[in-house]
Amino acid sequence: MIDPPREGVKESIKRCKDAGIKIAMITGDHIATAKAIATDLGILKKNELCITGKELDKIPQKDLEKNIMKYSVFARVTPEHKVRIVKAFRSTGAVVAMTGDGVNDSPALKNADIGISMGLNGTDVAKNASDMILTDDNFSTIVDAVKYGRNIFDNIKKAVHFLIATNIGEITTIFFGILLGLKSPLLAIQLLWINLVTDSFPAIALGLEPADENIMKRKPRNSKKSLFADGLWIKIITEGLMLGILTLLAFYIGYSNFGLEVGRTMAFVSLGLLELIHVFNIRSEKSIFRTNLFSNKYLIGAFFLGAILQISVVVIPSLSVIFEVQSLSLQQWIYTIAISIMPLIIVEIQKAFNTVTAQKNYNNKNLKEHIGYKILEN
Repeated sequence: MIDPPREGVKESIKRCKDAGIKIAMITGDHIATAKAIATDLGILKKNELCITGKELDKIPQKDLEKNIMKYSVFARVTPEHKVRIVKAFRSTGAVVAMTGDGVNDSPALKNADIGISMGLNGTDVAKNASDMILTDDNFSTIVDAVKYGRNIFDNIKKAVHFLIATNIGEITTIFFGILLGLKSPLLAIQLLWINLVTDSFPAIALGLEPADENIMKRKPRNSKKSLFADGLWIKIITEGLMLGILTLLAFYIGYSNFGLEVGRTMAFVSLGLLELIHVFNIRSEKSIFRTNLFSNKYLIGAFFLGAILQISVVVIPSLSVIFEVQSLSLQQWIYTIAISIMPLIIVEIQKAFNTVTAQKNYNNKNLKEHIGYKILEN
């Protein structure tokens, strides 16, 4: 006799495997029953092991911690065994989520990084010991939560990336403008406007970015790594300097050819448009032409709203007086727009270079592995 798995669980376990998440079954059932279910669901693979509670009693905790990743099924276990298993998985540095519904699951739920209890059939003791409660008692909901969690983290990272890079661009503009002995490229009121309009709207829109189609095929990130790991700081500083230098270029062209007010106006408009355009570079590590440009309607809206407001300050006389800017000629607009789209070109070249380098490294790795296998065969 067997209690059949719920519909959709098998597919959810496959999604977990693709995402680099290890699934282990801990049950009070007979080991033969547990193995049959685990094999059917794809939890138990050829190289993975099953173990019973009695066998577990004979293994010291240190040995269990060394070999814990080899086991995928634990049968005929007690509450004490469950706690040992959770602690062993945690000792590897993994983030451990434990599901349970009974009173006997509560110690393990408490010891896990994330205790997950059942909202429909779970006991009050299990619910109180857990960090999360599944309102539908469905394993697939946990997998969806992982997807949403990864997307939220990605979006926070993108928003922080954008905000710091653009602020470095603004600081670079003022600092190097003074350092080079130029008149201040931007006035205080102009900087405040840029912070309000071209910084805030795109950053909010990035927080609403839909999940990448391959988000559940990535391996889990190291929870000990900071938000700025893997070279993000270098990217932020480099991009910030790029925005600042391009703004100074717009100011220099305007100042040297048309006067101070035109130079400030060109720098003001350029910086705002540079930031609005650069937000599309931050959306993805892939080329902008390989992404669905219109998948985030909020970002498109933020771009057009920011661009309209930025240009309105220049073309509406009553606003131009407040912000101390003046109308630009066709030639000046061409210079300004040409400079504003430069980040798109520069970052696209950099992304193309990264893609070629990554592919080359991948091919070299495969070649080394192939040569290694051939040596072993010989």
